Amino acid sequence: MTVTNPFVGNWTYRSFLNDPDISKAANDLLFGEGTLTIVEQSETELSGTIGGPGWSLDLRGSFGYGSPMQVRFQGKGVVGGEEWIYDYIGWLVPVWPNSTDRLEVPAIVGSVVRTIPHSGDGGSTNPAGVVASFYAVRAG
Repeated sequence: MTVTNPFVGNWTYRSFLNDPDISKAANDLLFGEGTLTIVEQSETELSGTIGGPGWSLDLRGSFGYGSPMQVRFQGKGVVGGEEWIYDYIGWLVPVWPNSTDRLEVPAIVGSVVRTIPHSGDGGSTNPAGVVASFYAVRAG
């Protein structure tokens, strides 16, 4: 019996800074957004890409069975002439037993950390160690 890896495919990705200030608008907390594409390399290894306008990272990682299932990646790429490295960990959101097939879209929720610093807008530095929460929903 062949089992389909639930992480493989295209996902719409968004991440948000972990700021508890409820007065901040959601758009002010947006850390990143783009398309996440996951490809199965072997029974335990995954690869793919994550990116949006002006940026793209190659992903290498793995997944684990459990409840919920887990995925872990490192994304690397050159953006604007400098190296970017981010680490991702996420969990497949379990299906609700009372959901309807037409309404529940598979989702991954998790955390991302900037592994090395890189420059930002206006010459500022985006430091290493910044953590954001993310979610990705299957895009088809």
